[in-house]
Amino acid sequence: MEIAQFIVLTILLIPFYGLLIWSYFEPEEALLFGNRWKYKEDPESSEKMIRYTKFTSKWGMIGLPILLISLLPGIPLLIRFTPIVILFIMIMGILKIFASEDE
Repeated sequence: MEIAQFIVLTILLIPFYGLLIWSYFEPEEALLFGNRWKYKEDPESSEKMIRYTKFTSKWGMIGLPILLISLLPGIPLLIRFTPIVILFIMIMGILKIFASEDE
């Protein structure tokens, strides 16, 4: 990937990064984003769904820059495997969120 393509991709992903930040700080609003018209009043979001939304937002904010850096040319092979490690950590975290019985 050329540097110009990397810069354009980074600029195009800025709104997505902003959406991740918004969904981390306002998970109830993010869960209803685009679906509010279906309900007469705001539905109650479960605690697991709020934790899941915050978890995926946080890992998206961490994983997106790592993914972009791993796409740069000249990056060592070890750093190119970090998206796989991040995906594994996300899967383990999601399983922990949904397997917890504290609700």
